[in-house]
Amino acid sequence: MKQTKYQMISDEIKQQIIEGKYKIGETIPTELALQAQYGVSRHTVRQAIGLLSTEGYLRTEKGSGTYVLDFQLKPSNMKDGQNKTIGVMTTYISNYIFPDIIHGIEKALREKGYSLLLSSTNNDVDQEKECLKMMLDRHVEGLIVEPTKSNEFNPNLPYYIQLKENNVPIVMINACYEELSAPYVVMNDVKAGQILTDYLIDKGHTNIGIITKIDDLQGKYRLKGFLKSCEKNKISVAPEQICTYKTGTEEQALHQLKQMIDHGETNSKLSAIICYNDEMASQVIEALKQENKAVPNDISVVGYDDSILSVAGDTEITTISHAKEQMGIDAVATLLKMLSGNNQIENIIYEPQIIERASVFKR
Repeated sequence: MKQTKYQMISDEIKQQIIEGKYKIGETIPTELALQAQYGVSRHTVRQAIGLLSTEGYLRTEKGSGTYVLDFQLKPSNMKDGQNKTIGVMTTYISNYIFPDIIHGIEKALREKGYSLLLSSTNNDVDQEKECLKMMLDRHVEGLIVEPTKSNEFNPNLPYYIQLKENNVPIVMINACYEELSAPYVVMNDVKAGQILTDYLIDKGHTNIGIITKIDDLQGKYRLKGFLKSCEKNKISVAPEQICTYKTGTEEQALHQLKQMIDHGETNSKLSAIICYNDEMASQVIEALKQENKAVPNDISVVGYDDSILSVAGDTEITTISHAKEQMGIDAVATLLKMLSGNNQIENIIYEPQIIERASVFKR
């Protein structure tokens, strides 16, 4: 099978790491420099870096650079033959809320003398498979996982079963695989969708749309909360008011936005939109500007996660809290209980809270 461009770039950088051209602990060239060097798009460079991060060769720190990792590095208190390495698999590493989650995990592991083997699936089951094979090959002592496309059947479940058969405890964060028995640390996403909708209704909005991701359980549950609130408050919802998308199809969702806001008579058009997360909310606000719609005067917009994006634009976004770093710390605590032989493990579910900002107009 012919290699893709990003795979070729990944292999070349990996070889340069092995040969010592890029030394452990140092940064590799910037994305722009790699673009110029290989004559490819920034997306292709990011795919190559993502693959190397998945394989454990690189780690990207936002605002700092992409660093070369050392597979052979052991914590100072690690004895010969003892593997005090915890595997961590997240969908993404270097953007959005993930650096905060990973920082919490890393901090908690370091305090207990464990090292971390970090990888990213990019919410892709093929990359998740490679991550799982690496974790098995490296004989990690435990595994913290953010599921990949958790609302769809996952062909990699046998790898998780193999890890469990090898007595490797697994803790899920942000979502879970419903087919797999493993403790999880998550937000109450159904309640979050409900209280966001209740909040908008309390502000006088009765024509509310939702744009939500549907290949992850978080999006499914947030949609469920939205519908529960509408039913409770006797608010009717037309099919056009619900827009769903999957990983990689965000642009298609934004293209449907015009249809959503144009739906209905003048007095029944949408006055508010609930977004899957702050990232989508910020994109929706930009798209509304292109349609000459002002936020919040014409349309109110709310997000989720209380990320840096919620305060980065001209209009600060009303959003839902996310545990972030605390989630990472609690996931480690849960995993270490399992490693100590404690079988009385309870799931951790954080209660959501509204964080009010400027993106909602009271009607």
